[in-house]
Amino acid sequence: MPLTYPPPCMYVLESKAADPTADEWVEKGQIKTPIDSFSLDATTEVIDGVQYLVWAQKDPAIEGNSNLYIARMKNPWTLDSDPVMLSKPEYDWECIDFLVNEGPAFLLHDDKVYITYSASGTGVPYAVGLLTAQRGSDLLDPKSWSKAEKPVFKTCDANGQYGPGHNSFTKSEDDSEDLMIYHARNYTHITGDPLFDPNRHARVGVVKWTADGPDFGVPQPDTLWTPNTTDILPDDGGPLAGTRVDQA
Repeated sequence: MPLTYPPPCMYVLESKAADPTADEWVEKGQIKTPIDSFSLDATTEVIDGVQYLVWAQKDPAIEGNSNLYIARMKNPWTLDSDPVMLSKPEYDWECIDFLVNEGPAFLLHDDKVYITYSASGTGVPYAVGLLTAQRGSDLLDPKSWSKAEKPVFKTCDANGQYGPGHNSFTKSEDDSEDLMIYHARNYTHITGDPLFDPNRHARVGVVKWTADGPDFGVPQPDTLWTPNTTDILPDDGGPLAGTRVDQA
């Protein structure tokens, strides 16, 4: 009898210790949403004293794999408002191989609130889009947000970087720069579904700020070794043993 698995959903863990590396974590449960479908990629941000959650979820009534939603939070594991859809796959670049909007990440700068997200299948077409809102506006009103018509971060063949996406943000050690953490591959030929290819290694880039907002530039060439043509994993008998990726 084939095994069946429940769809992925969002859960929250809480540390009971000041040191998060201590073994004192408890599960607070699932973040419940009105739609009974898979949900993932939750990210949260406190903006002007209000905690928001943004995530990706499939609505069976909407064509595609996942859309982006936002809600106010009562606490870190409970929504306090009805979810509002901010974006769904609609532009051609968001609908290659799969209709996907996922991996949202908040980025705050001056008087603007930005959300980056990733779209399309996870191979070469995978790319990053951008939503923008004015700080102080009603972030639960879709009309407060504008959506870039083109990707703001995408494959750079000249630098050998393909399908960058699913990013997050952090600060440099001296707090002077916004850093973008993302994954990408350095090859194009993938056997089977790119989602199951394991070599989307983490990379970092610097966000440049202009009068028009964030400039993410292009993915830079690799400076460290990364697998690109041989066996990905040793033949240890595991479920991915013997997997190969051959460079085009």
